[in-house]
Amino acid sequence: MSHRKYEAPRHGSLQFSPRKRTKHHHGRIRAFPRDNKEGLPCHLTAFMGFKAGMTHVCREIERPGSKLHKKEAVEAVTIVETPPIVIVGIVGYVETPNGLRTLTTVWANHLDDSVKRRFYKNWYRSKKKAFTKYAKKAAEKPQDIEFELNRIKNNCTVVRVLCHTQMRKLNFRRKVADLFEVQVNGGANVAEKVDFGKKLFEQEVAVTTVFNEGEVIDICAATKGKGYHGVISRWGVTKLPRKTHRGLRKVACIGAWHPARVKTTVPRAGQRGYHHRTEINKRILRIGAKGDEKSASTENDLTEKGITPMGGFPHYGVVNEDWVLLKGCIAGSKRRPVTMRKSLVPATRRSHFEPINLKFIDTSSKYGHGRFQTAEEKQKFMGTTKA
Repeated sequence: MSHRKYEAPRHGSLQFSPRKRTKHHHGRIRAFPRDNKEGLPCHLTAFMGFKAGMTHVCREIERPGSKLHKKEAVEAVTIVETPPIVIVGIVGYVETPNGLRTLTTVWANHLDDSVKRRFYKNWYRSKKKAFTKYAKKAAEKPQDIEFELNRIKNNCTVVRVLCHTQMRKLNFRRKVADLFEVQVNGGANVAEKVDFGKKLFEQEVAVTTVFNEGEVIDICAATKGKGYHGVISRWGVTKLPRKTHRGLRKVACIGAWHPARVKTTVPRAGQRGYHHRTEINKRILRIGAKGDEKSASTENDLTEKGITPMGGFPHYGVVNEDWVLLKGCIAGSKRRPVTMRKSLVPATRRSHFEPINLKFIDTSSKYGHGRFQTAEEKQKFMGTTKA
């Protein structure tokens, strides 16, 4: 038997503890970009979309000095469907020694039923009275609403808007909208930010007003759930020898006799997946518009085709709204809400700044070994078939 080390690095990171199911089904933004870039107009710093699926693209790489320079590379990409969001409120925050504190919230006069459903456990049996008194107050005493807006302008340092998704634009069989906050950055002062948010009340905001092609963004989402797993797959500890009594996919020693309890640092079996994760610096390769029949065409591939592959995305369907093409994979299962935020850490890699040069976007069927990019191409190849 060879010599065995007496010490080794621990298995599994403790930074992700506790490894339990997240409370935030759609990605929660824990920090927004710093609002220190002077001269920029008021703008939103985040958006929400829904993961549709993956495909691959062919790009020409422009990276002098690299072996890939002037060569074509195939890269995996993720499509996120991004219907316009609606602004329905403003929240003002005051800085305190313990962090930010909410001063007041101002809502729009009219809220969609999809948002009101968010405030009820059982919409069908409820009286549906949410925000009726607030709307009446806003109509009869608009000076009260202006008073609250002036409080934000005079006392607050951070302004965020309340946004919600539009579920009826998606074929999801769910009617409850996702409600989330987005920070307003830019502008000369707080009053300008409040006026910017107030002007957007009950207005649709498209993804193109928040992000641009080639931009690098962060993704906040809940990962795909795996259920209850043992220590080998959950923590990556080493299996015990083959002849071990009573099983070998275990941790041999779970701690000393005293203290007479198991430490939280000891790997144990439990939940794996469905954890909240934030992934930084994912590059946007393309933003597609709703109704554009040539949204997946390129200069090298002139075939008129949309981003939806033949037969639709598995477990998702057809992409009918605006969409964003992200390089690489992202957390979460199909149809899961994904929060996209402007980059918190400045991009420094060369690949984040090189030209995109998309040559081809694959739209063949994802249900098998797809051969055809469009239905017309398949019909032309197969010819007339029997009824």
